Amino acid sequence: QLQASGGGLVQAGGSLRLSCADSGRTSSSYKMGWFRQAPGKEREFVAGISSGGSTYHADSVKGRFTISRDNAKNTVYLQMNGLKPEDTAIYYCAAGGGLPLYRNYFYWGQGTQVTVSS
Repeated sequence: QLQASGGGLVQAGGSLRLSCADSGRTSSSYKMGWFRQAPGKEREFVAGISSGGSTYHADSVKGRFTISRDNAKNTVYLQMNGLKPEDTAIYYCAAGGGLPLYRNYFYWGQGTQVTVSS
């Protein structure tokens, strides 16, 4: 019920905004997160946001990516600026509960591909 969109091909230094819509309309009570998985690598945490709006970003994206949410639209966003080739991955959104924001997610959406060319 989590539908991610907004991925694509962009040049290094460019921007993309990912969206994750919750058709089940339950996400407002959960924390939401973005994860990514590059070819041959393990999935890694990118950013998380609590139901109240507190955020936490991985060091690798801090200052470049921003997670936000619109509970009225049951949607979470990931604004990605200053993209680098190493940001190339499939990006997944997820919903979870409790703390910390970087783990304990149990609902997962399908991924959206982000490719950054050098």
